[in-house]
Amino acid sequence: MPGFTHLHTVSGFSLRYGASHPERLAARAAERGMGALALTDRDTVAGAVRFAAACAKEGVRPVFGVDLATAGPAPGPGTGAGSGTAPGSGGHGHGSGGGPGGGGPGGHGGGPRDGGLPGTAGRRRTPVRGGAFVDESAPRAVYLARSRQGWATLCRLITAAHTAEGSPLLPRAENHGDGVTVLLGPDSDVGRALAAGRPDHAVRLLAPWRDAHGDALRLEVVHHGRTGTGPGSLRHAARTLGLAAEQGVRAVLTNAVRYADPGQGPVADVLDAARRLVPIDPRKGLDSGERWLKDPAAMAATAERVAEAAGLGRDTARRLLAMTEETAAACLVDPEGDLGIGSVHFPEAHLVGAGRRTAERVLRSRCAAGMVLRGHDRERAYWNRLEDELRTIERLGFASYFLTVARVVDDTREMGIRVAARGSGAGSLVNHLLGIAHADPVEQGLLMERFLSVRRPVLPDIDIDVESARRLEVYRAILDRFGPERVAAVAMPETYRVRHAVRDVGAALSMDPAEIDRIAKAFPHVRARDARAALDELPELRELAGRRDRYGRLWELVEALDALPRGVAMHPCGVLLSDSSLLSRTPVVPTSGESFPMSQFDKDDVEELGLLKLDVLGVRMQSAMAHAVAEIERATGEVVDIDDPEQVRPGDPATYRMIKSAETLGCFQIESPGQRDLVGRLQPSTFHDLVVDISLFRPGPVAADMVRPFIEARHGRAPARYPHPDLEDALKETYGVVVFHEQIIKILHIMTGCGMEEADAVRRGLSDPESQGRIKVWFARHAKAKGYADDVVARTWEIVEAFGSYGFCKAHAVAFAVPTYQSAWLKAHHPAAFYAGLLTHDPGMYPKRLLLADARRRGVPVLPVDVNRSAAAHTIELVSGSLGKWGLRLALSDVHGMSEAEAARIEAGRPYASLLDFWERARPSRPVAERLAQVGALDAFGGNRRDLLLHLSELHRLQRGSGSYGDQLPLAGGRKSAPVGLPDLDDAERLSAELGVLSMDASRNLMTDHHAFLAELGVVSAQRLRAVPNGRTVLVAGSKVATQTPPIRSGRRVIFTTLDDGTGLVDLAFFDDSHERCAHTVFHSWLLLVRGVVQRRGPRSFSVVASAAWNLAELVELRREGGLEAVAARLAEPAPGSPSGSSPGSDRRITMPTGYQMNPWADLRPAGDGAAKVPKKLWHQSQGSAG
Repeated sequence: MPGFTHLHTVSGFSLRYGASHPERLAARAAERGMGALALTDRDTVAGAVRFAAACAKEGVRPVFGVDLATAGPAPGPGTGAGSGTAPGSGGHGHGSGGGPGGGGPGGHGGGPRDGGLPGTAGRRRTPVRGGAFVDESAPRAVYLARSRQGWATLCRLITAAHTAEGSPLLPRAENHGDGVTVLLGPDSDVGRALAAGRPDHAVRLLAPWRDAHGDALRLEVVHHGRTGTGPGSLRHAARTLGLAAEQGVRAVLTNAVRYADPGQGPVADVLDAARRLVPIDPRKGLDSGERWLKDPAAMAATAERVAEAAGLGRDTARRLLAMTEETAAACLVDPEGDLGIGSVHFPEAHLVGAGRRTAERVLRSRCAAGMVLRGHDRERAYWNRLEDELRTIERLGFASYFLTVARVVDDTREMGIRVAARGSGAGSLVNHLLGIAHADPVEQGLLMERFLSVRRPVLPDIDIDVESARRLEVYRAILDRFGPERVAAVAMPETYRVRHAVRDVGAALSMDPAEIDRIAKAFPHVRARDARAALDELPELRELAGRRDRYGRLWELVEALDALPRGVAMHPCGVLLSDSSLLSRTPVVPTSGESFPMSQFDKDDVEELGLLKLDVLGVRMQSAMAHAVAEIERATGEVVDIDDPEQVRPGDPATYRMIKSAETLGCFQIESPGQRDLVGRLQPSTFHDLVVDISLFRPGPVAADMVRPFIEARHGRAPARYPHPDLEDALKETYGVVVFHEQIIKILHIMTGCGMEEADAVRRGLSDPESQGRIKVWFARHAKAKGYADDVVARTWEIVEAFGSYGFCKAHAVAFAVPTYQSAWLKAHHPAAFYAGLLTHDPGMYPKRLLLADARRRGVPVLPVDVNRSAAAHTIELVSGSLGKWGLRLALSDVHGMSEAEAARIEAGRPYASLLDFWERARPSRPVAERLAQVGALDAFGGNRRDLLLHLSELHRLQRGSGSYGDQLPLAGGRKSAPVGLPDLDDAERLSAELGVLSMDASRNLMTDHHAFLAELGVVSAQRLRAVPNGRTVLVAGSKVATQTPPIRSGRRVIFTTLDDGTGLVDLAFFDDSHERCAHTVFHSWLLLVRGVVQRRGPRSFSVVASAAWNLAELVELRREGGLEAVAARLAEPAPGSPSGSSPGSDRRITMPTGYQMNPWADLRPAGDGAAKVPKKLWHQSQGSAG
């Protein structure tokens, strides 16, 4: 049986249209005996790189194409002006029961594109008239690339299609190009005219396509077994084949594939419903179930049926199949040679300061200048290190790369934006001398080989941290510097996980929206494919699991959507830089909002395509520190440069006292519960200690049990031990405990005699289980050859194997430790400004209300929102001149619903003399004005808050022209509003208003209302808990501020929760034997009462191992209704759960490549919506440490 090539195949990258991943399509093609396969996604080639990789793995030749909505070519001489949009065809596409599908979830925004047949204009069916919420009436065509020029044409066509407003549509003027073959199928204007029974229109519509594409034009024959004459029917396929014979146009056979396997039709129906924003309606047609990747025999049988129906005989069927294969054979795009996979394209030399000299000479010159500037020009060790690095860079041809990054950093710094390198690039002296990296790698003992090596000739990552609030300014500067023909953002596909899948499938199945919402929010943020496993194994889903059968096919369809792309966003940090050939190698589309040019490829694909990706990370802590420094200068006139070691001294005692206290909320990298525990145990006193602390709090050291021995040796409770005296120099900085990747490299270098570059290559190989055995033999042979004893070799190998692939790069830690120390210094010396920066830019893992509570505990006065004093951002105010006491003034921007324009207008108009003056000049919306009144922002205008709300209501009424001011409203010049006599808001109402309007308890901690009740129960406060001995059972309570389920060394699933009770924080650990009793309460409650046992690991390191949890709000209500006895009875009740107390999935483990055991439900964002009956953003939920 001869082969067959599917020329029209879409994957999941056809958003909410394709139902299979490119990898599955390639695998099925190989299984079914196909030598080649085309990928022709709708409006995108985003799946092309992974499709090429999958085809290479499966031994299938990839063909690249795209399916575009098109206005058709411009009519040629004598061509009719009619469109191919047949009467009534706008809403019916072949095989989908509702349209050919838009390029994405938005569909088409206007009426039928490109005119229509006489009398059809303006007759779009709206939702009210039974149509879809999106318009998918534009005809479509498939373009296949035959060569490198063809790939460039695809990129140009896609870029042109996305320049128009609304959904992608290729304009008439752009519908041409060399190196492409065009398929006109049932969804084309020609195909739609045939479906309408208008072959005369089809002939006229065909003419401009022939003029534009000549012999590269094909008519696409498709048969899906549908009845009638519409797309996918046998009669339509026969008409298409007949038209091709009549007009002398070559025909090809396709199956217009949407999914890899039979039985996936219902998934296509769900995707159609999600894309078109309507439920599945069998009356309007469902997917035929035939659009799968059929084998060659099935397609040959289809060819015969179509030829017979057209009355053209079996020879025509053979010619149809032969032409299909001939068309496929002509598409010879080489992924490496034509797409650019495996090569790198840097911006031209003159753009990075190397006009008349080579990039290598310019780089050497700049580095030499940097040596003089930093005072290293007389130090031979620095010159030797520099020469080694430059030789490596020159050998790899990467000089232009370093100059490009340096240019971006220089431009950013000149704009007054904080910028610093992170990652292994901090280990390069060249980066330090160019001003890219802050820390001195020689002083810190960092290795270039960890960053760049001739044994690893791939483009290294140099990640740049900038202020998050000004990240887009940096993007614009890069765009201005290098031009739109060389710059694009990187795409980031948003894929289906369980929550979005439940919402889309539920809506498609016409389920009740409230029920859909409840189901979606019940799940943690797991993959869609794990929906049923989660129901079986997660205790917090016990209630939902009990009624799972009532939802029918919901779970099966949810899992079928797993990881399919559902949208595309701009990557938060990736920027492409290239030479001027960029637009020939990637389509570029505008982003929503800012309209930045964006490649259709994601971060992994662009690197495969040889596109230079620069990660410009918007770091909120950098913005927070910049804001704090700016506030200090604004309020005091003092200019603080936190990058200047003369101002921010490296060993500042006050800073390290604060860090040792473990009161590090808001400090970069050391604020999570685990980090606060670690700094409490470690007691850092130097910058190096911070570097070690950051490195220890990683999966590798935890898995290898490196934390405990390090701390024991650090505090002199155990001697430093070295596997061999030769390793003391490499390990003495960490008391014999391996902490850094760089130490593994040194161990391999010392004990085997290999070079540093080879040692790093070996270290990288440790992450591959298949390579570990070979590396072990290599290590033992070379170490023994150098004279090391068997027991030394065995013990050292245990260390290398356990830690080598899972450790942390010291260069990363050094780069992180710089802002860690700077943020801690600001908190210790300028706390009010520090909190102003934190609250304005929200950089950490905790909600703002906890930062406010921390500010109060550290003695910073919290000043309420006031329209005459508050700015759009949080600011500082002098509250006691004699004491130099600075307070924190809350910001207008935190008022719920206030726009940036409203906040700016209020700030610009200050001060206001009266309520009327404020109303007339600030022009707030009524809801915003009322929220301001509720939280006291209008108190200065007199009257109580209820009076002010009444005045605002009257002002709003008068503004609408319905009356006069009356006697009780203020005149424009007055300062006080006349009292009305309404009772003021009580304390509880004020607190409720603050939580609802600001998401913060601004005037006092909300837990103060419960102190009396908690005292009755004998609850221990966070402050008193510090003195409770190890092992004692206690009751603790508070508002939940963080929940995490990170992976831990034992492989068990542990829920870590942090409570705030107004006196401090209580860190809780719920181990898996408590989950049946506690998990649902922990995830779905805000106020908690918890019983547990105090666990101490140091004077400032303690937590509570929890065994029971109750919803405190329910207990408060029970106390009100039934008294303390009812509460005591509730606490004595046995909690629901399995008799053993263990959860069903507690014993299951995932073995990582390094042997690390991980619970399958660890490292997930927890269940719950974060806002159950309370305002949003009141606590943090994450899978692991926010660092």
